[in-house]
Amino acid sequence: MLPEPNGLLEICRPVRHILARVGDKWSVLIVMALRDGPRRFNEIKRAIGTISQRMLTLTLKGMERDGLVHRTVTPSNPPRVDYELTELGHSLRGPIEELGRWAIDNERRVAEAQLWFDGRDKAA
Repeated sequence: MLPEPNGLLEICRPVRHILARVGDKWSVLIVMALRDGPRRFNEIKRAIGTISQRMLTLTLKGMERDGLVHRTVTPSNPPRVDYELTELGHSLRGPIEELGRWAIDNERRVAEAQLWFDGRDKAA
């Protein structure tokens, strides 16, 4: 039995910001880009392709703050900066990969449902 709506809100409140982080498309793509080991900023940007430099910077900082990514600066000229998943970040790979498999397996069914829904609205 589900709790009352206010009780459900209280249960969900502590995880809301975490779900917002892992539910955003850039964080998911960064986790996948870093799954095989550390990468430099521009390597991550190239792997993702469509992300702006500013958005990548903001997302990496947020992920570092949340303990998902570790940033290492190696003193050189220019400084070398590498990003890698933390243990916590690696633990997120399984759920992300499973969700990706679900999306691939159900892409056709979702598209069919959207066509049906859109057709129903036009008929009304």
